Amino acid sequence: MITLGSYLILSGIIFSIGLLGVMTSRSTLKILLSLELLLAASNLSFVAFSKFNGDYTGQLIVFFVILVAAAEVAIGLAIIVVMYRHLSTIQADELRTMKW
Repeated sequence: MITLGSYLILSGIIFSIGLLGVMTSRSTLKILLSLELLLAASNLSFVAFSKFNGDYTGQLIVFFVILVAAAEVAIGLAIIVVMYRHLSTIQADELRTMKW
């Protein structure tokens, strides 16, 4: 039987992978993907708590988190395209300042 602890352990593993990706990646695309993993882990926790508590509050929060994640991806990819056009690179360690 799957318990709340099983969901939280899986969520913790996914969150750890995402955090490791954010902290160690040099590519801005990998950083954006790792941020999506962080959001997915928090969504899993919200849905698990919502299921085991018997209310829909967690699922409502997940809906808004998905909306914010979609906006974050759209804006993040637009910034990456602009950075590549101006600097010909998307490596995060080469982008020290936001000056063009």
